[in-house]
Amino acid sequence: MQTEQELRVDLAAAFRLIYEEGMHESVANHLSAAVSPDGKQFIMNRRWMHFANATASSLQLLNSEDDSIMQSAEAPDSSAWSIHGNVHRSLPEARVILHVHSTYATVLSTLKDPRILPIDNNTARFYERIAYDTDFGGIANSDEEGKRIMDTFAGKAALMMGNHGITVLGESVAEAFEDLYYLEKACKTMVLAYSTGQPLNVLPHELARETAESWDEFRGQSLAHFEQLKGMLDRKDNSYRE
Repeated sequence: MQTEQELRVDLAAAFRLIYEEGMHESVANHLSAAVSPDGKQFIMNRRWMHFANATASSLQLLNSEDDSIMQSAEAPDSSAWSIHGNVHRSLPEARVILHVHSTYATVLSTLKDPRILPIDNNTARFYERIAYDTDFGGIANSDEEGKRIMDTFAGKAALMMGNHGITVLGESVAEAFEDLYYLEKACKTMVLAYSTGQPLNVLPHELARETAESWDEFRGQSLAHFEQLKGMLDRKDNSYRE
């Protein structure tokens, strides 16, 4: 298990990389990671901090069972507390939570049918492995909405949030970032395929399931990819480590 400092560095790197990939949105959206075994203590970006400015030391340490923070000057964003607090409290296995409104995933989330259909390797990666929530309840700034969203994961590691965006869960920052990276690519493929107006050549069920399972053989690539991306950040600006 990583130390809190190692986790802080990795999560800060994820903020910077999501910024580099153009998947950020103003000073909104949130990433968090559990620092306690039960998941109840977690680190998250402070209210209204731009992803490009995130550093290891700037991440706020929170306790999902202590909501007194919401009445203080250090209160995190209410929607972040609603979603991340509830998920960390109820799903300790969800060590890392990445929630963004990335362009293609958000576009797909606005469709009547927001499913990622298995039409290539990347889209098949998520076949039967992503949950869909089509009951948009507005900005998730209430405990009730946070609990409802938490329930919609239904054992899956990714959630397409209808009319909203996406949330990815992972055992490590590297793993969660890799799924987020491929999820946005899969959504881009779907949006571009739909834009042609041509019928989609959807893979049959068994082949799609086989392809999704084949991705499990490459889970180790997530760390290799993430470490090389961190190296890229180090050469450009290593202030995220501060």
